[in-house]
Amino acid sequence: TQAVKWYRMAAEQGYTPAQYNLGVMYDEGRGVPQDFTQAVKWYRMAAEQGLANAQCNLGVMYDEGRGVPQDSAQAVKWYRMAAEQGYTPAQYNLGVMYNEGRGVPQDLVQAYAWFDLAATMAGMEWAIAMRDEAASRMTREQIAEAQRLSRMWFEHLRR
Repeated sequence: TQAVKWYRMAAEQGYTPAQYNLGVMYDEGRGVPQDFTQAVKWYRMAAEQGLANAQCNLGVMYDEGRGVPQDSAQAVKWYRMAAEQGYTPAQYNLGVMYNEGRGVPQDLVQAYAWFDLAATMAGMEWAIAMRDEAASRMTREQIAEAQRLSRMWFEHLRR
């Protein structure tokens, strides 16, 4: 399609949003045959230039083993990069990884903090539910520490 042609031209010239959009098109098979390897290629280009939604999507590809071998540690790496930029879907995904101990040692304090941050920044319903579920398995001291961590990130991201 015309869209693919223009996105590819812009992407090949290093335009980050076009690289991301091309990744989405290959990921979902929109206007091109679905090709996870191509999706990963374009997400990675945009992710390495710091685009948070591309970093998160690349994390998902590693998490699910689409277009790359499944690698939870790589998923965590990319989720963290996006989460630390304030991208709430990545904050939620990072919380899941800590909650389940995938790619990182299980850590309910970290899980709660990332879920709480996603809930605070975007009112994300699933993040609220997951935060509350994690809290049910934590001590009062752990919850207080998690809330402190979440506030620290929130203040950092508001700057």
